[in-house]
Amino acid sequence: MSKAKCKKCEEKCGKGKASPEVLNQLQTGYEKLAKSDSGSMLKRFLTKDVFDKLKFKKTSFGSTLLDCIQSGLQNFDSSIGVYAADPECYTVFKELFDPIIEEYHKFKLIANQPATDWGPPNAFGNLDPKGDIIVSTRVRCCRTLKGFPLNPCMTENHYQEIEKLMQSTFNTLTGDLKGTYNSLSSMTKEVQQKLIDDHYLFKEGDKFLQSANACRFWPTGRGIFYNEKKTFLVWVCEEDHLRIMSMQNGGNVGEVYTRLVSGVGEIQKKNEFVTNEKFGYLTFCPTNLGTTIRASVHIKVPKLAANMTKFKDLADRYHLQIRGAAGEHSAPKDGIYDLSNKRRLGLTEHQCLKEMFDGITEIIKAEKAEK
Repeated sequence: MSKAKCKKCEEKCGKGKASPEVLNQLQTGYEKLAKSDSGSMLKRFLTKDVFDKLKFKKTSFGSTLLDCIQSGLQNFDSSIGVYAADPECYTVFKELFDPIIEEYHKFKLIANQPATDWGPPNAFGNLDPKGDIIVSTRVRCCRTLKGFPLNPCMTENHYQEIEKLMQSTFNTLTGDLKGTYNSLSSMTKEVQQKLIDDHYLFKEGDKFLQSANACRFWPTGRGIFYNEKKTFLVWVCEEDHLRIMSMQNGGNVGEVYTRLVSGVGEIQKKNEFVTNEKFGYLTFCPTNLGTTIRASVHIKVPKLAANMTKFKDLADRYHLQIRGAAGEHSAPKDGIYDLSNKRRLGLTEHQCLKEMFDGITEIIKAEKAEK
């Protein structure tokens, strides 16, 4: 085989090496990170030995270590600092991804992700029948479409292809799921802002996503689908290819979860998602593996929030994550917090919901018990 053919084959199968320019950026970035006071998982787990082992590697999509860690190299205040530039990164750069995943999800990777099991949606009821404490409930999952890279390596054509594919899928939805797809490219700024203010639409990526090259070609290929009641929504090409959501006011977890299960099933009839035995559904951020389920409530807990140390300890006890009302890296608004299940890997979909449901039940008890 000629050298030219050999090189072409190596690039195709992921054995090609990172370019000198990439290696130089990696070396400079790594040295700055090592000297920094960053508390990120990237700094802790990207040891010199791991760095030297991974810095030359590429996936078959052409992704390098730099594509995965550039956000953490630029933002020393990152908590994780690592994203997967394509689904293969979890394997090619496993020496970095595996320990981060194990620590975040509290899941030893000697076991495989359990098979998908939504369980009986009607097993969950209303967390707040009187409507005193829970403002709204949302359950979402993320999906990666087979055959496409993830944001850092997506071309403008990739974004357009995914949007076209999903428009075709949305046109097949019926009944309570039937709705309209709205592309950001044709949406006015006023309509966008109204949807953002009402907590339906995503904003252009924060600094962590910007640094990860997750916002290129904006707003090409991005958009939102929602049904007539705006209780079933799908974000297209925000952080992941798809973020599928069910949401409504109040605390009726059973209704929200039932709608999500139905919607995911219908979308999956027309599309193939990327999965593997070890990690379940593969997505852009390693915190969203496994089921990718994030079940959350916007909740008023002014008494607990008055002592944040106690509040955080209680949330940790029940594997809950605390965020501001506008999502990750946001501040609480009007005393309202976003609480959700933290673990998504090593559990079934039904177990994720139960963990959230049981945890919020205890949070409500604690809030009412505070004087």
